[in-house]
Amino acid sequence: MSSRLERRLGLGDAVFIGLGSMIGAGVFAVFQPTAQIAGAGMLVGLVVAAIVAFCNASSSAQLAAQYPSAGGTYVYGREELGPRWGFAAGWSFLIGKIASSAAMAMVFAAYAVPSQWARPVAVAVVVLLVTVNLFGITRTALLTKVIVIPVLALLAVVVASGVLGSGATPATGWSGTADVGGPLAVLQSAGLLFFAFAGYARIATLGEEVRDPSKNIPRAIGIAFAVVVVIYAAIGVTALGALGASGLAATDNPLVDVVTTNGWAWAAPLVRIGAALASLGALLALIAGIGRTAFAMAREGDLPRWFSAVHPRYSTPYRAELVVGAVVVVLVLSADLRGVIGFSSFGVLLYYFVANLAAFRQRAAYRRYPRAVSVLGALGCAVLVVTLPLPAVVTGALVVLAGFALREVRLRGPRLGANRP
Repeated sequence: MSSRLERRLGLGDAVFIGLGSMIGAGVFAVFQPTAQIAGAGMLVGLVVAAIVAFCNASSSAQLAAQYPSAGGTYVYGREELGPRWGFAAGWSFLIGKIASSAAMAMVFAAYAVPSQWARPVAVAVVVLLVTVNLFGITRTALLTKVIVIPVLALLAVVVASGVLGSGATPATGWSGTADVGGPLAVLQSAGLLFFAFAGYARIATLGEEVRDPSKNIPRAIGIAFAVVVVIYAAIGVTALGALGASGLAATDNPLVDVVTTNGWAWAAPLVRIGAALASLGALLALIAGIGRTAFAMAREGDLPRWFSAVHPRYSTPYRAELVVGAVVVVLVLSADLRGVIGFSSFGVLLYYFVANLAAFRQRAAYRRYPRAVSVLGALGCAVLVVTLPLPAVVTGALVVLAGFALREVRLRGPRLGANRP
C-alpha cells in the first residue's frame, strides 16, 4: 500500500482551504474579548498580530516551497533543526488543534440547534466532516468553497451595514473608543487576534497534495493571508464604529449587535448562520490538517506507523483521520471544552516559533525573504507567549513534555526489547 498522497489541488483550491481555516468562528467572537482587554487599542493589537502572522506566513511559505510534503512545520523542523524540534512542532499542532476541533464542533452546534441538542449535533457534524475528508481532498476543497463563499458574503453585509446603515452614526460609535489600553493590554489583544490568522498553516500541511507546490503553496498562503487581513481590519473598524469600545466589550454577539445597531436588524439571523458556517469550514480544514500531520509523524516513526496508511482509491490518510475524528468525538461528549483548549494557544505559538527557526536555517538558495523576517516572527511568537495566562503556559508545557516522554518510551522500547535475553 502506498504511503504517498496524490497532488490533486490547484491554486484556487489551496486558497479556499486557507480562507476556510482562517475565517472561522473567531471573527464572529474575537473582537469582544480584545475590546475588554485593550479598548480601542485592539486595532493596534490587530496590526501587531498581522505583522507577526505575516512573518510566520512568509516563513511557512518559504519552507513549503522547499519541502512540499504532508505535515507542515513538523517536516520543516525535522529537516532544518532535527527530529526533536520537528516532533515539538507536530505534537503541539496535534494536541492544540484536536482541542480546537472539538470546540469548533460545539460552536457550530451552539449556533445551529437548541442547547439540549448541542452535543449530539456536534458529534454528528464531526462524523460528517471526517467522512467528507475520507473521500478525497478534492471533496474537502469543494465543500470548503461552498461554505466560505456565503461566509464572505455575510461578512460583507456586516461591513456594508456600517457604511450604508441608518443606525448609529460613525461619530456615535467612535466617541466610545477613547479608552485605549496600555502596551501590555495591546500585546494581550494581539495574542488573541493572532490565532484568528493562524489557519494559513493548513495550506502547508497539505503540501503533498498541491500541484506545482513550489509556486502554488507560497501564492496560496499569500493570497489567503492578504484577503483575511483586509476582512479583519474592515470588521474591526466597523464594530468599533457601531458599538464603541465599551459596547463591543459588553456584547456576547458582537457582529449581530453591529448590524442591529446600524439599523439592519433583518441581517442578524444571517450573521448567526454565517457564524455556524464559518465554524463548519474551520472544522473541515482542521480535520484535514490534523490527519495529515499525524500521517506525516507516523511515516517518520514519531507516531505508530499504522497511522501512515493511504487509502488505495481516495489517496487519503484514512486511518489517521478516523482516529482523529474518534478523539474529537470523545472530547465533545466528555470534556469541559473551556478547560481542554486552554493550552491550544501555547501550542500554536510553539508551532510557528519552530517554523521561523527552521526558515532562519534555510540555505540562501531556498530563501525567498530576508532572515530578519524569520527573526521578527520568532521574537513575536515568544513575546505573545509571555502575554498568555500562566495556566495556559504551564498546561501547554506539561502536554509537550508528556509527548516527548511518550516518544522516548516508544523509540527506546524496541531497543530495550532487543537487549533482553
